[in-house]
Amino acid sequence: MRLCIPTDGGTGLDAKVFGHFGSAPCFVVHDTETGETRSLDNSGKDHEHGACNPLASLSGETVDAIVVGGIGARALMGLNGAGIRVYRALEGTVADNAAAAKDGSLVELTPQTSCGHHGQGCGC
Repeated sequence: MRLCIPTDGGTGLDAKVFGHFGSAPCFVVHDTETGETRSLDNSGKDHEHGACNPLASLSGETVDAIVVGGIGARALMGLNGAGIRVYRALEGTVADNAAAAKDGSLVELTPQTSCGHHGQGCGC
C-alpha cells in the first residue's frame, strides 16, 4: 500500500506527523510493501481555510491512502472520490503510522469525523 503522510517538514521514516493535511510543509510517501520512501514539498500549503485541494497538493503522486491527524470534510470527500482512503494518524513518526497501517490498526476517517474548524476537537 502506498501511503502519503503529512509531516512537519521532516523527511523519511523518522519524520513527525503533522497535525493537519492541507497546511503540512511536506508529505512523505511510503510503500509498505517495498519500503520505498520519498518526500514531496506541499506546494498547496498556503491556502484559505476550506480551500485545500489535496489532489493538486500531491503533485500527481499516486497513493492508496492518506494518514493524517486532521483533514476537512471537503478535502476528505475529494480524496475518497478519487479512490483514496483516509486514516487518522497516531502521534509519532511516519514509521509508527506505516506500521499501524500495515497491521490494519488505523481508524478510517469519514465526513462526520473530519475537521469542521481547526482546533475544534477534531485532532487538528
